[in-house]
Amino acid sequence: MDRCRIMFAVWIAGGMLLGSVLAEPTSIDVRVISKGAKFVGTSIGGVEVVIRDAETGQILARGKTVGTTGDTSKLMTEKAPHHAPVSTEDAAVFRTQVELIEPRRIEVTARGPLSQRQAENTASVTQWMVPGKPVTGGDGLVLELPGFAVNVLAPPAHMNLAGTPQSVARRANVCMMCGCPITPGGLWDADQFEVAAFVYHDGQKCGELPLEYAGQPSQFQATLEVDRTGLYEVIVYAYDPANGNTGVDKTTFIVTE
Repeated sequence: MDRCRIMFAVWIAGGMLLGSVLAEPTSIDVRVISKGAKFVGTSIGGVEVVIRDAETGQILARGKTVGTTGDTSKLMTEKAPHHAPVSTEDAAVFRTQVELIEPRRIEVTARGPLSQRQAENTASVTQWMVPGKPVTGGDGLVLELPGFAVNVLAPPAHMNLAGTPQSVARRANVCMMCGCPITPGGLWDADQFEVAAFVYHDGQKCGELPLEYAGQPSQFQATLEVDRTGLYEVIVYAYDPANGNTGVDKTTFIVTE
């Protein structure tokens, strides 16, 4: 019996050793691009990237994209052949290696932008990886992150205002998920996007208020007239009718006697 146990232990150890010897580090580059814009990189906190075995859920690698938003001309103005690489050496990327013994289907998930938690969205994709066959050519593996980074600046959350009627200034910062600015007539044209707010009073919708460009990149504003006391919730959204891209942020304020 002892001999059988020893042989079994040796067999298990040998299998583990053989597996570690055969495992081959295989490189993968993951880039995340903002829908309709540029790469999501360091300037807006990057994007968290998690690589898992699609069958078991085992985490194989984790990190975040680091680098610039990339070359504006290459990404936004040049006409490149279909599937031609658009990244440059400095463009944001998460580079890692996955230990592979055999082909594995991986799931890659991107979550961000990390400096705009209220705007975070998630994108994911699955694909096969084969030992020794890197996924680094061209732009590597690219995920598209939808949305706008909408950030309500005024009024601050849960602000108390006394007396009615009164005017409440609404202000929001709206940019692409890569941090690229929105301006009238610009590459990301404020005149082509809808920025507005749904207004709720004590849980009931009481109106929709358009926000206008405020004269500074990515800044939008409006004035809300209130004539009732109670709790107000304001949900600001940005919407691109050309492709359905949408972003949202919200705040609340209270009006008392």
